[in-house]
Amino acid sequence: TGVVDCDNKVLLDPPPTVAVLPEEKDATYSLDAFAHQLRELGDDRADAEFVLARLAPEFGPGDLAGVIARLKAQGLTRVFAARTVEDLERIAASTYVVEFPADSTPAERVLQPQSSHESHGVEDARMVRTVADDGRTEYLGTYTAYDGHAIGQQLLRTHDFRRFTSTPITGQGSRNKGLALFPRRIGGRFAAISRADRESNAITTSSDMLHWDTPVLVQVPEHPWEIVQLGNCGPPIETEAGWLVLTHGVGPMRTYAIGAMLLDLDDPRTVLASLERPFLTPTQEERHGYVPNVVYSCGAMLHGRTLVLPYGCSDSQTRIAMVDLDGLLGAMVPRTSADAAGPQPVVAAPDQAERPLAVLADPDQVAR
Repeated sequence: TGVVDCDNKVLLDPPPTVAVLPEEKDATYSLDAFAHQLRELGDDRADAEFVLARLAPEFGPGDLAGVIARLKAQGLTRVFAARTVEDLERIAASTYVVEFPADSTPAERVLQPQSSHESHGVEDARMVRTVADDGRTEYLGTYTAYDGHAIGQQLLRTHDFRRFTSTPITGQGSRNKGLALFPRRIGGRFAAISRADRESNAITTSSDMLHWDTPVLVQVPEHPWEIVQLGNCGPPIETEAGWLVLTHGVGPMRTYAIGAMLLDLDDPRTVLASLERPFLTPTQEERHGYVPNVVYSCGAMLHGRTLVLPYGCSDSQTRIAMVDLDGLLGAMVPRTSADAAGPQPVVAAPDQAERPLAVLADPDQVAR
């Protein structure tokens, strides 16, 4: 944890001496979430309907246990009862609430796998601050859960970074890894950047953040630095020019680099502009690590006209880059009908053209 001051100086808090784990609490389940999950598992038969019809829109573990007991009692006459019970118990296990002690600090708190669904790891949380219609602030994020055989994406919610709710999400738009939520609704619906096909960036929408519709493709690999696959580097950032989406591209030798694109504020399926070249690539020092040749981020923060970008280097260290927002926007190539006649780059001021867009935070400027 830490702060960025008015001079863009990064002030990190002292590292904690202990790690604090949360206590699991009784969850409140959503009927819609269970229905989405059962359909995703291919279990939308009569036995599943028997259970869903006997549950309220929101219910607890005791309510679910009671209905499961009734289904088990009819096991001799319901062919798929055992399968449905197994599916229901799996969904319940992957839906949970945890709470950290009140006297712990955010830097001490560690979220770890809570269910068999997450038994081999949880990773790549992409968090975003949202403000509800009633003015209440909530922090939302998605992350990847891995059970040793398959991955799934979970929705993480918190108001205070002390109590967290985790729920599995479904739908074509949530397939694979890397779903990144927009910070507000667009046209009355929730929206997210998706990489459902494993190599391209797309837009998906949802009415409830639990089930994500078929994604609409917005960006495919074009340039050598991204030719293997694309993805996002965190939730879109709202600017006066459009939604700024930081992207990662994978090129030859599986070298990762970070680029950017700009989406229309009212219709993010429309790409307004994008970088032809990445603004951040691994330096010689950053290339070496557990997963070599990688720079990767799960989110950035806009601080005035500067992007504060924490990023990982080859799974071995974390650094912070400061990115000039105006320089980044000015370096993008517009995507318009004029593209048929060739790209029309935005001409940057001479000093912008000569200056690198991303500057590593000076170690002397990162203070503890």
